Amino acid sequence: MKNNNQNKPQRAVIYCRVSSAKQAREGHGLESQESRCREYAAAQGYQVEAVFPDDVSGGGDFMKRPGMVALLSYLDAQKSGQEVDEGYVVIFDDLKRFARDTEFHLKLRKAFQARDARVECLNFKFEDTPEGKFIETILAAQGALEREQNGRQVSQKMRARMKNGYWVFQAPIGYRYEKSPAHGKLLVRNEPVASIVAEALEGYACGRLDSQAEVKRFLESQPAFPKNAFGTVRQQEVTRLLVRPIYAGFLCHEDWGIDWVQGHHEPLISLSTFEKIQERRKRGANAPARKNISEDFPLRGFVLCGDCNTPLTAGWSTSKTSKKHPYYFCRVSNCASYGKSIRRDDIEGEFATMLKSLRPTKRLFELAHAMFRQAWAQRRQQAANLLTDLRKEQAKIEKQIENLLDRIADAEDTAILKAYETRISRLQKDKHALTEERQKMAGPAHTFEDMFELAIGFLRNPWKLWDSGQLKLQRTVLRLAFSERITYSRETGLRTPKTTLPFKVLGDFMEQNAMMVEPKGVEPSTS
Repeated sequence: MKNNNQNKPQRAVIYCRVSSAKQAREGHGLESQESRCREYAAAQGYQVEAVFPDDVSGGGDFMKRPGMVALLSYLDAQKSGQEVDEGYVVIFDDLKRFARDTEFHLKLRKAFQARDARVECLNFKFEDTPEGKFIETILAAQGALEREQNGRQVSQKMRARMKNGYWVFQAPIGYRYEKSPAHGKLLVRNEPVASIVAEALEGYACGRLDSQAEVKRFLESQPAFPKNAFGTVRQQEVTRLLVRPIYAGFLCHEDWGIDWVQGHHEPLISLSTFEKIQERRKRGANAPARKNISEDFPLRGFVLCGDCNTPLTAGWSTSKTSKKHPYYFCRVSNCASYGKSIRRDDIEGEFATMLKSLRPTKRLFELAHAMFRQAWAQRRQQAANLLTDLRKEQAKIEKQIENLLDRIADAEDTAILKAYETRISRLQKDKHALTEERQKMAGPAHTFEDMFELAIGFLRNPWKLWDSGQLKLQRTVLRLAFSERITYSRETGLRTPKTTLPFKVLGDFMEQNAMMVEPKGVEPSTS
């Protein structure tokens, strides 16, 4: 109905909505709706003051739509400032744009009534009669039905595609979507982020990054890795990286009953690496690096107090002459060494002497070379035997899968079908793990000489790496050379450390050689 007051035309606002931001970017839904609504307003003699667009669905709840919230706020502001209770007309293109939910449709109608605003639709006429309200309610219920049916259909299609090995949600960090003629939208590596994620996961699995905190700092040190507004990586994001099977090439969705379905995308890590990560997360880190470890104190957090067996901390102490002196000390309040400083030169000097002693002689290296070659041959034979066992185990799993598939064909109970499907998914996962293990054992990637030369550089002189002064290399030496933290006593100094297997074996050779060497000459040695 046209406004009879020609001096003061009826004020109006326009509301437009599409279901997604993609529709707003790629289509012309918002523009076409606004154009039709403006033509309607001009024909009715209305004065359009503002347009409120939305590109979100809101699931039926109009308070989840920014545009609708802004529209209601606009009406509140105008009503509080006007002298005459005149009200507005809210124009929209289609009844489905209003609210595709019966409950929220009625609530929104009341919200406009409370603001003295009436609604007008281009393809539906609102009437305040019992018949008009009934028809309006039926149409709102129909819109709600269509919305729920569309949601169910989309969910079913997504679930079916995911069961076929395709990820259907937002691409995880390290991946992006790319259209493929054979697969449609397929996850592909998004470099250089994919390589950063792979390095972080591999580093945590092998212990080079010994805690989630170290993984977090590693990711934050990479300029290409996405960060939040504060330039950091949230701890929750680190945990998500470590626990998502998608990086190992598998898809899981508990609500949809999808369990370890092999994906068509390229994995960033192997399944065995993923399993190592989960094992490490369960047992925790052995020697986590702390954020405040610096190159000034490379042994901080690794050397234990000899009295309370807790890691020593470190810091700089300022003397009366304003000079700074480096110290290690214990922070445990009930410890006998609490607050008693230990000069950095004392601890690190003894450590340097001990580390230099881990350097075997040329003769011992020849013995170690022969020993390692023999061990290499033994492991090759063990690998061949294990490969045969893996083939048998894989054939056994394939037989179990075939039997379960036959049972599924005869089963009618839904619970039993789901149990069979879950069991098959687990067996498929085990089968993939065996296949991956067989591929690794198909043949060594390097010869014995290559592998021995890689290790010999470190075994020959670990002090050389430590003396580089690079904190990462020094922490690597600690992890590769020692199986446990080192204990330091203020009275007796460094206690005998527990070294890793290669140094332990070479150390045993040293002791045996020392026992076999006879004093010079025939007579007993004298002073």
